[in-house]
Amino acid sequence: QLVESGGGSVQAGGSLRLSCLNSGQPYIPYCMGWFRQAPGKERELVATIMHHGKANYADDVKGRSSISKDSAKDTLYLEMNNLKPEDTAMYVCAAGNGCSAREMQFWGQGTQVTVSS
Repeated sequence: QLVESGGGSVQAGGSLRLSCLNSGQPYIPYCMGWFRQAPGKERELVATIMHHGKANYADDVKGRSSISKDSAKDTLYLEMNNLKPEDTAMYVCAAGNGCSAREMQFWGQGTQVTVSS
């Protein structure tokens, strides 16, 4: 079970740290990641991190976002800085055998991020 938290409403230029508690999984996921979906748009990858720590970011968040995990706490994080109105979306945590959306086997319910100009 994946449970996200940390979303909210912020002004442009602000920061948020999203958390995803990974509880009840019988194994360590090969890859975990954050995806987002805005109203009327397709789901898109934000960032992923593999079990050994290699991270990957979407171009439009690269340089202002950081994905990390705390294995002791079974928690995945996404820190986002210099937020823009176009970052407004439902952010969803996922885990699976690969880092693409179709390879993710487990999905959270999401946490809403709203950025106002």
